[in-house]
Amino acid sequence: MKTFTLFFLSVLIAFTIQAQDSKLNIVVIGAHPDDCDLDAGGTAIQFAQMGHNVLFVSLTNGDAGHFSKGGGALAKIRTAEAQEAGKRFGVTYKVLDNHDAELMPTLELRKQVIRLIRSWNADVVISPRPYDYHPDHRNTGIVVQDAAFLVTVPNVAPDVPALKVNPVFLYSQDGFQKPNPFQPDIAVDISAVYDKKIYAASAHESQFFEWLPWLDGALDEVPEGEQARLEWLEKRRFNSPTPAIRASLEKWYGKERAEKVTAAEAFEICEFGRHPSDEDIKMLFPMLGK
Repeated sequence: MKTFTLFFLSVLIAFTIQAQDSKLNIVVIGAHPDDCDLDAGGTAIQFAQMGHNVLFVSLTNGDAGHFSKGGGALAKIRTAEAQEAGKRFGVTYKVLDNHDAELMPTLELRKQVIRLIRSWNADVVISPRPYDYHPDHRNTGIVVQDAAFLVTVPNVAPDVPALKVNPVFLYSQDGFQKPNPFQPDIAVDISAVYDKKIYAASAHESQFFEWLPWLDGALDEVPEGEQARLEWLEKRRFNSPTPAIRASLEKWYGKERAEKVTAAEAFEICEFGRHPSDEDIKMLFPMLGK
């Protein structure tokens, strides 16, 4: 009986370890405490629903992103909003204490990013491209690019063990055309979770219902009440597929499914990380084709 019990326990432990090893580790990096939500929120929800591990990182504390609030008080508001958003998305949300609108791709920040990617044992890292109207977005793209190879170099930031396998680094979608337009190598159908993405992102009240409408001259259009605000935000349709993204959806889901997609998130492969095959991508994005 004891031999059988020991055998059963060994099988159970082996199965548990195998199950843990099968979990994917995804890191999404943005400049501000709402960037990750917009760039990959729907995809993150699907990863989380499948039991995988997702980390959102904001490289700044967002302390400049408002018209009437600022400094430490705003940073506290935005960090609290990010934590609530993280709960709604089902992800871990980390906000670094760097000043908004002052982010630079320094050596120290590069090491911070390397340590975060290693600590999460990342399989996939998503960040913006270094082409953008906002210097924080551009510099986020640069610092992640600079970390892409170095996460595998043991003598760099040696206090955290180097990764044995380089993650796949991806850029999130943008509309900028120069020097090169965004290329949707991977497109994820988020139609079924779009309303969940909107609800989770709406935790950033200071941004979606104050700062961004103020920038657009539409602050007086923001309705009162949670449900009315969610409906108002959902109508802004952040993720309507472009023709190029529709073509990518067709590759990953088939033509019939692609034609029905109402919301999608797309990603471009960064050549500085691991170069995945289509089969690799299907393993790293198990929601594709589902």
